[in-house]
Amino acid sequence: MRYKVIAIDMDGTLLNSKERISEKNKDVIRKAEKRGIKIVLATGRIFTSGLHYAKGLGIDTPIISCNGGYVSNQDGSQVLYKNPIPTEIGEKVFEVGKEEGMYYHFYNENTFFSTGMTKATLKYYENNQSLQGKDKINIEVVDNPVEVIRNKNIDIFKITFIEDDKDKLMSFREKISRLNGIEIASSWYNNFEVMNEGVSKGTALRELCNILGVKKEEVVAIGDNENDISMFRFSGLSVAMKNGVEIAKKSADVITDTNDENGVGNAIERYVLNN
Repeated sequence: MRYKVIAIDMDGTLLNSKERISEKNKDVIRKAEKRGIKIVLATGRIFTSGLHYAKGLGIDTPIISCNGGYVSNQDGSQVLYKNPIPTEIGEKVFEVGKEEGMYYHFYNENTFFSTGMTKATLKYYENNQSLQGKDKINIEVVDNPVEVIRNKNIDIFKITFIEDDKDKLMSFREKISRLNGIEIASSWYNNFEVMNEGVSKGTALRELCNILGVKKEEVVAIGDNENDISMFRFSGLSVAMKNGVEIAKKSADVITDTNDENGVGNAIERYVLNN
């Protein structure tokens, strides 16, 4: 099989534990691109954050961001697909979060809206210090999220709830899953993320492949977490990271090395370049 597209998750996959792309991963990805293989970054992060890492690869890569809610070419000049959360559904999600006293933040394509100055918010501020121009993420701390989405008339692509108390998080996830019109996935041990119904990385990857004229059998997907499983189901070859969660590893065709052991580069060499 000649693979034509490789979709790669970022956190826990392409990025090592220091949130950097190793030289080995960069080198192998560039070799794949030179062979005519389209590299796609697929992240739960805001588009602007994906853009920063795409530039670091030095190649032209479409970016699937916000867990599949927003897909654009690398410079952001052409939106290839988007599927935002309807305002009325977003308001319901905010309402339930407020009732339960949960912290959450939410994104459009370039702005991080936070309901408080938490570690997550401060991390974005810190990351901004080393970024320039369009790489910087707009950050807004808001008291009333409902007013934001009503008055600013903006698209919201993802709402992320964070809670270190696992029992509280799972109980709240169960409660919010009763709402109609939403999709839920997790990208980290202490969070879950809400998107519009039907939105996932896999759906976005399918839409992108339709645009590129690529069959699902010609796609490789590499990831580490629950929100990557939809890509695994769509792809011809699914690769889970050794450091990934069990449900992701059980859903994949093969398992590669960890994100600190160049797992992405090793998998592309083994299953694509040398196959």
